[in-house]
Amino acid sequence: MRLSRIIMALAVGLAVVAVPTAAGAAQPQPAPTVTDTPQPPPYPPELASLIVSRPTINLGETIVLTGRNFGPNETVDIVVSVRPLAAPAANQAPARRSDGTTVAMAPVAYQASAPLRFTARTNAAGEFSRSYKPSVTGLLTFTATGRESGRTATTELRVLDGRQPPPLPVTGDSLGTPMKVGGGLVGAGAVLLLLSLAWRHRQRLGLRSH
Repeated sequence: MRLSRIIMALAVGLAVVAVPTAAGAAQPQPAPTVTDTPQPPPYPPELASLIVSRPTINLGETIVLTGRNFGPNETVDIVVSVRPLAAPAANQAPARRSDGTTVAMAPVAYQASAPLRFTARTNAAGEFSRSYKPSVTGLLTFTATGRESGRTATTELRVLDGRQPPPLPVTGDSLGTPMKVGGGLVGAGAVLLLLSLAWRHRQRLGLRSH
C-alpha cells in the first residue's frame, strides 16, 4: 500500500513537469530576421545631350544649341573648335576652261586662331537653349561641360560659304589659248612672206625678159 502511494506520487510529479515542456514546444517560434536582403541596383543617371537646330548652315546664319540632362541651375561651359572642310561646299561655282569644260573649285576654310568659348545657364530641369552665330566656315565641334555636375556632351555643325563667286579661268588653259592664237598668226605671216617673195621674184623675171 505504501509502495503504490510512492509510485502514484512519482507519476503525478512527472506529469506536472511534462505539461509546461509540451506547452512550450507547442508555441510557434518567431521567424528568423533576414538582415542581408539584396537591394536592387540603382538606375544610372541619364547622359547629357547637346543638339543643334540645323546640322549645316551658310556663313552668317544663326543656329540654336539645346542641352538636356545637365545639373539643375548650373553654369555650362561651351567650347567651339574649328576644322577646315574636307569637301567642296555645295552650290560652289566651278571654274571654266577655254574649251568649255569646268573644274570644281574647293572653298577656302578660314581657321580660327583659338577655340571660341561661351557659357549657358540651365533651368531646374537641367536644360538650356543658346543661340549662336558662327563667324568662320568649317566643321565646328561644340563641347558642353557642366561645372557642378561634370556632365559633358558634344555635337557638330558644318558652316559653308554661301556666296557665289564669279567663274574663274584656269591658268594653264588660259595661257594655252593665246599661245595657240599667236602660233596661228606666225604661221599666217610666214605664208604671206613667202607669197610676197614669190611675187617679187616673178616681177624681176618679167622685167629681165623685156
